[in-house]
Amino acid sequence: MTAQPIEAQPSIWQAAHTVDAARPRSRQTQLGASDTVCERRAVYRLHGIEPTDTSDKRAAIIGTYLHEGLLEAARREYGWLVETKVAGAQVRGSIDAVQLDEITAARLPVRHRPVVAAPVVTVEDIKTKSSRIWDRVLRYGASEAELRQAYLYADLLRTVGWQNRPGQRYLAKLGPLEVGAIRFRFINRDSGEEYVQEFAFDPAEATRARWWVQRIHEHESPEVAPRTFDGPGLDAICDYCPFRSACWGEPRTPGAPVQTVLVHDDADRAAALADYVRGHELETSGKKLKAKARAMLDDSAPGVYGANELRWTGGNPATPKPDVEAMVDVFDNASAVIPMVPNEKAMIAALVEAGVPVPVKAEGKTARAIKVSPAKP
Repeated sequence: MTAQPIEAQPSIWQAAHTVDAARPRSRQTQLGASDTVCERRAVYRLHGIEPTDTSDKRAAIIGTYLHEGLLEAARREYGWLVETKVAGAQVRGSIDAVQLDEITAARLPVRHRPVVAAPVVTVEDIKTKSSRIWDRVLRYGASEAELRQAYLYADLLRTVGWQNRPGQRYLAKLGPLEVGAIRFRFINRDSGEEYVQEFAFDPAEATRARWWVQRIHEHESPEVAPRTFDGPGLDAICDYCPFRSACWGEPRTPGAPVQTVLVHDDADRAAALADYVRGHELETSGKKLKAKARAMLDDSAPGVYGANELRWTGGNPATPKPDVEAMVDVFDNASAVIPMVPNEKAMIAALVEAGVPVPVKAEGKTARAIKVSPAKP
């Protein structure tokens, strides 16, 4: 059997990208709860603007497949209500999972009741994350945008109920539900590790999420909506945004960071310099704080102390390196010729003394560094 070169074989990722682009959520123009990551991006979506950028979505597609597989397993084994639709006047969405309490579950046909009822009606959102940001997930839990998305789902279920559509009409008959809790289930897509964050439903947070959506509808165009993040190269959300070019455009100077478009006059430059100085001060004080704490902990044993766990890495025997002096002795004892390393300084001096031009090679430009100092009065 002769193996074909990989270039001659169809890419399974091309098929995956095509299928992903055809999903209803990829083509919808109505604002979805999952679109509420960035204010300006949400306005682009709401106004039906065509995306200007595409990006490699393999990690996101793997997350989608993992997400769908886990939900289907939970539906079959636990009787969870998965991928159900909710919609209001300004926003719509698909809830990953809902666990009903015993009283509400009893109102459903027997075949649709959960295997085990929850203490309260719980809205669950499943998020897959990479190992690169897993520690941040464990420390801080759901982001502001993720919390807003979950509260929009829960608020729609609390105020409107499930959407009356084929496949879930029996749920729509329940009407609005008293949501008691929100749960995030984070899955590390590299290791499979699972982390659950659960808290009681807060009506005030639901109101904040609703106000956020109302503000989006008030913007007459995307250009008047503020950007939530700092832009390509500084925030991954912007790097993979489908409206990246429409939002940021191109820098005035080719090769410059796109954030240069934020500077219009000297007042903007003064504000940016002030931010730079403040950031430098915070960085300096932060490094001093870390250095002192590191010194204090140097002889502490690994373990959990308060809200943090202390672990040590390294401290292993270093990789042996060649001993040049010992090798010279070996060569001397063997009466062997010791290899000579070219002496750059001596070679240059000899060429200059002989009047021969010293050969040089272009190394490009040196790195451009910023230098900021107080202005003279």
